[in-house]
Amino acid sequence: MVVFLNLENFAEWFRRQGYKVVQSESSYWYEVAPKTFQAFPYHKKIQPEEAELMELLEKNKGLSLRYSSPLAHPEGVISYHVVQQHKNCELWELSKNARSDVRKGLEFAEVERISLERLADEGWALQSDTLHRQGREDAQDQSGWEKLCRSAIGLDGFEAWGATHENQLVASALCFIMTDTCSILYQQSRTKYLSNNINNVLAYVITHKMMKRPGINQVFYGLHSLDAPPSVDAFKFRMGFAAWPVRQTIFIQPTFFKLCNPATHAGLKTAQRLFPNNSHLNKAEGMIRFYLEGKLPLEKQDWPEGLIDQKEKILKALNPL
Repeated sequence: MVVFLNLENFAEWFRRQGYKVVQSESSYWYEVAPKTFQAFPYHKKIQPEEAELMELLEKNKGLSLRYSSPLAHPEGVISYHVVQQHKNCELWELSKNARSDVRKGLEFAEVERISLERLADEGWALQSDTLHRQGREDAQDQSGWEKLCRSAIGLDGFEAWGATHENQLVASALCFIMTDTCSILYQQSRTKYLSNNINNVLAYVITHKMMKRPGINQVFYGLHSLDAPPSVDAFKFRMGFAAWPVRQTIFIQPTFFKLCNPATHAGLKTAQRLFPNNSHLNKAEGMIRFYLEGKLPLEKQDWPEGLIDQKEKILKALNPL
């Protein structure tokens, strides 16, 4: 049995923010949205039995669950985790364009650890800019951001990092270290300084320094998102991260099955065109899309761009005959 050091601190971080946290045999879960639970730690792949999931939903009056599973899991949409496991992580190992971006960023900004208090106080301007660029302005407000940051104060494993220019915070990130994994949970930046490659230099320095620490074997840069634009992950791949294939599974409470159908999904797609920047609507569309896709055989699913070049190899490995 793998013991995830600092897992209880991660759970406490969610509790301090006001989320409901529960535990099943396979995982911890938090109520990411009303009656919807997300498994954590995010980088862990689990294969729970249906009975476990039903018990979890019944006890907590939930309707749906989201978790990552190995490719051999019988259901789930083809998806990926964004991961870096190259222990050296040196600048020369990046592509020519990525090296140029990082060098330009190094000329403009300095990257260092900052306090969680500074992230809470100064980071909202960066987070607000980032949400606006991604069309998700309603996903968070300033008080929610400050609570997210301050909830991590005093909990071992949480670190804040910042890129500064003339002592002004221009890019920042909240990280969490658990066992052998550093997860970059949030990254934000000022739009007016993007041309100075502030995101590039922040991501590179964090990854480089983390992979040099004894005991850390990977940097986890997030799940394949339900609603974020593809450009978010394209940036990560450009910075040397890889798409590690998994199946993301959406488990729906049986009495809710009838609402999760192609007609409902089509209705949500229509609503998205009318309200393109409604993050709650976009999440709901993503959940049903992942659920419906996950019921199809892998070869008939709509593969994400980050895995297209691995499709033939993956399918052959799963079906060798």
